[in-house]
Amino acid sequence: MPERLLFITGKLAEPSLLQVLQAMQPTEFTYEVHQLGISVAGLMTTDMVRRRLKNTFDADKILLPGRCRGDVGELSRHFGILVERGPDELKDLPAYFGKEGKHADLSCHDVSIFAEIVDAPRLSVGAIIERAERYRNDGADVIDLGCLPEMQFGHLEESVQALKDRGFRVSVDTLDPEFLVRAGKAGADYLLSLNEETLWVADAVDAVPVLIPREPHDSESLYRAMESLANNGKRFIADSVLDPIHFGFTQSIVRYQELKKRYPEAEVMMGIGNLTELTEADTNGIIALLMGMISELQIRHILITEVSRHCVSAVRESDLARRIMYRARADHALPKQIHGGLTAIHERQPFPYSADEIMLLAREIRDPSYRIHVSDVGIHLFNRDGIATDDDPFQLFPNLDVKQDVGHAFYLGVELARAQIAYQLGKRYVQDEELQWGCAVPPRQDSDDSYTQPGSTFHRPGGRK
Repeated sequence: MPERLLFITGKLAEPSLLQVLQAMQPTEFTYEVHQLGISVAGLMTTDMVRRRLKNTFDADKILLPGRCRGDVGELSRHFGILVERGPDELKDLPAYFGKEGKHADLSCHDVSIFAEIVDAPRLSVGAIIERAERYRNDGADVIDLGCLPEMQFGHLEESVQALKDRGFRVSVDTLDPEFLVRAGKAGADYLLSLNEETLWVADAVDAVPVLIPREPHDSESLYRAMESLANNGKRFIADSVLDPIHFGFTQSIVRYQELKKRYPEAEVMMGIGNLTELTEADTNGIIALLMGMISELQIRHILITEVSRHCVSAVRESDLARRIMYRARADHALPKQIHGGLTAIHERQPFPYSADEIMLLAREIRDPSYRIHVSDVGIHLFNRDGIATDDDPFQLFPNLDVKQDVGHAFYLGVELARAQIAYQLGKRYVQDEELQWGCAVPPRQDSDDSYTQPGSTFHRPGGRK
């Protein structure tokens, strides 16, 4: 038997709710819609529901508006059936029930992230640990210590051991064989990078080597190095080297494809910093595209850096991108409507309500408190005295009766600024809530450390595979 749901709503939202439910054509549940006698569903409280709802219509579950305030658990006990909050916006109901996109389980991935501390020799052991902890919190699996040319790294061994003591997997990145041997003997798990002329290092230590060509475009030298270690039964990771745009980028992608065709079972790494660091563009889109290629080619390791200021969220973005691509590939689906964390600047559905719908809502307001909404025509500011619409908050100022209330004026200034940004960029605006910037901004300390979107699940770090 399908589950029977009772949707509680207000006068203004009832027609839209019915329209959305009818368009969904649900088969997993039947439903009843009950209008509670309040104009604005967002002003509903659980006490109001308890007093006014006299009939539960034999429902198995009651679904309240997402902004309904109060103790939902107490309401469940009162009615003797489960009561839940739905999404904040009723037009997000299809995603809430999995009718758009999927209830995306993003707990799995098959790509390891090596996060490089490029200036490790210049940092103290304490500073290295601090950076490593941040990278681990952002999703890194391996901390890579980058060695600088012609600079001594006297505390290399101490740094490796300190990281290992704290449960990190560690790699060391240098072309200097002496540093590689020191790192391997100190307990490093991986060594970046060996070529066919330095393969002897793989015999001197137990760390897994990452192999690169002797010269950037010399794929045959990489293949010879791979076959040499394979014949000796040694594990390795191969990297054919990603080049920057206009310096061989397209051909380097082809080299990775040729590498996987020739050695389909080989472990392969792609260092993506040459594209993220050397292209002045938002990294979330670059990383999404590269992770799509990595997913198709079944590359299992990436090396990422956060040197340039525009790359400061590259590890977080890589973590989310690998999960989205894994989910899409597993579902034989496009990487779309799975999770919105990579659309930091714009959103797929920024304006849930049209200007006409907001006008209808404004007509029902009977109190002096100001409401702010955003649609595709601008910012809407309204209370019982009327509604004003513009794309410039300064043009709305004459409509504000707050000249004697500095605190209220400050509050409205902040909210209108957020609304203007949302309108200009095409983002979802909700009054009294901060704008959401996806994984470009770290979760707040007081949050549950998860990205949230209707129908999605992505938690760090416990969900990491």
